[in-house]
Amino acid sequence: MANWYFYSVLALLLLGVQRFLNKVAAERNCSSSLTTAVFMGTVTLFSAVTFLLSAETPTNVSSLLVLSLVNSFSFALATISHIEALRHLPSGIVFPLTRLSLVVVVITSVVYFGEQLSSLQWLGILLGLAVVVVLAQDLRTDGGWQGNRRAGLLFVAVCILCGAVAAISSKLAVVSTSKAGFMTLSYLLGTGFSLAISKKWGQVKKLGTSREAVVIGILMGVLNFFGFYAFLTALESGPLSAIALITGMHFVIAIILSVVLYGEKMTVARSIGIGLTLLAVFFMKQ
Repeated sequence: MANWYFYSVLALLLLGVQRFLNKVAAERNCSSSLTTAVFMGTVTLFSAVTFLLSAETPTNVSSLLVLSLVNSFSFALATISHIEALRHLPSGIVFPLTRLSLVVVVITSVVYFGEQLSSLQWLGILLGLAVVVVLAQDLRTDGGWQGNRRAGLLFVAVCILCGAVAAISSKLAVVSTSKAGFMTLSYLLGTGFSLAISKKWGQVKKLGTSREAVVIGILMGVLNFFGFYAFLTALESGPLSAIALITGMHFVIAIILSVVLYGEKMTVARSIGIGLTLLAVFFMKQ
């Protein structure tokens, strides 16, 4: 088994549980921006300690600054939009739809990075896109959902665009500078962006308790630190398109947990989608 595949699957599991906590934050009516700020602050702290212990000397400082700025803003906005989308749409719809960012990532990987994939890996990517199509059908059939679908889809669209930008900037960073340094600076800036958005929206006063947002944010931060570090480690030696697909399927973990813990229904489409996801991840190993 290739190292990049092992780290990709590890990231899949860790980020899947972290994404489920987005659902928890939405269900508990926590401020999405405050939760994101605490989550990113936690990752910043862990990353800074790792960076200092590693005694790394970052190369190409200008690239580090620019890529960290782009990554932090796009990732913060994607996380906040994701939580907001979950207020209006079921997790079984939000999680797969946001994976449409994979289309942008794959095109960039082939055109810009010149990646070459095997026939089975291309089949895996097609299966991953098929998951999005199959699960998106629930949007038409799930008539019992009471949220604002138009608002939910708008937040999903923002999440798709920002998620693609975050993934591509991460690949550019790991091939040109320090992983720990990039994580520290990126999440530090992301914390600032999240706090600024929190102040602008004024959510802390009108949504769930700040204490719950802090606790959930810390848990998200711990999971994301190890998950994102595994993701960056995989990117050092593996293809962005394959790694993005594997880690991007983390929503399956969140859907399963949502069904078990929140009683969301497991439709035929969602069952098929989960099965296709497992098959897609297996093919990406080839």
